[in-house]
Amino acid sequence: MPDIRILTEAELRSQISLDLSAIECVEQAFHALATKSVVMPPIMRLDILENNGEIDVKTAYIPGLNSLAIKISPGFFDNPSLGLLSINGLMVLFSTKTGLVEALLLDNGFLTDIRTAAAGAVAAKYLSRANSQHAAILGAGTQARLQLEALTLVRDIKTATIWARDFSKAQVLAEQLKHKLSIEVIACESVADATLNADIIVSTTPSNKPILHQTDIKPGQHITAMGSDSEHKNEIEPAIIGNGISYFCDRLSQCAALGELHHAIEQGLIAPTSSFPELGNVISEQNAGRKNKNEITLCDLTGTGIQDTAIATLAYQQCLRHKAGTTFTT
Repeated sequence: MPDIRILTEAELRSQISLDLSAIECVEQAFHALATKSVVMPPIMRLDILENNGEIDVKTAYIPGLNSLAIKISPGFFDNPSLGLLSINGLMVLFSTKTGLVEALLLDNGFLTDIRTAAAGAVAAKYLSRANSQHAAILGAGTQARLQLEALTLVRDIKTATIWARDFSKAQVLAEQLKHKLSIEVIACESVADATLNADIIVSTTPSNKPILHQTDIKPGQHITAMGSDSEHKNEIEPAIIGNGISYFCDRLSQCAALGELHHAIEQGLIAPTSSFPELGNVISEQNAGRKNKNEITLCDLTGTGIQDTAIATLAYQQCLRHKAGTTFTT
């Protein structure tokens, strides 16, 4: 039997980071989703409501890649009160030629963080105004930090504002990012203040009630909503989607069931049969992205298995190249 490579979070962090190669990897994955015969089953999700937790299983096969990943991703959102991270998990990499296990990626959610932030950067690259300079980040967790870092790789971000329910956490993150990115970052006590002058708004919370409302947005802005990935999560007021903005998504069927679009459909603001372009359609030029400077665009990102296969394959190849990890023979 062939060797199986075991890669720890530390080893993966030494080989891959949130950079232009990770963004390109995710961008190509979305392009493949729109142009190739990708096999991507619906998400399998187990809810553990009494502990504010869920376990998601995602996967996808991309024609042309020699590997595919199956990701098991727990998210328990009360963990910070216990001194634990909200997200952990692992990926199992299989050969698409033989079905044999190639690697166990014990990333504790690190690769998910990278591919999610990269997806936000891709959305901004194709849907925000090219001259966007001010970003508003809603949330103060790991993804809030990474989303702003990712934006600076695709747009000339000069200033940023951060809002979180816990203002002290927004202050801490703003101070950290100000030093890391060498830009002006300010914590705000209200969403309205945070989004007032924003060119790009990114929502990064597991909220069950809208935090961004129609009164918080204005012409020309781009919104990336990436916190809603199950039926009960909802960051964006459904009326925003139902009010004629330009809506895009990572996977239409998935967003209609789990994303912000789900709530607009549920409230009767959008017909269940409505069709909207996916991000991959824009990347592959099958659909137009932003049409003018005053248009409000929104990209609904629920997270797709194709992103996981793409980032896991990239990480595995990097680790092989540099002989990282431990191998054993079954």
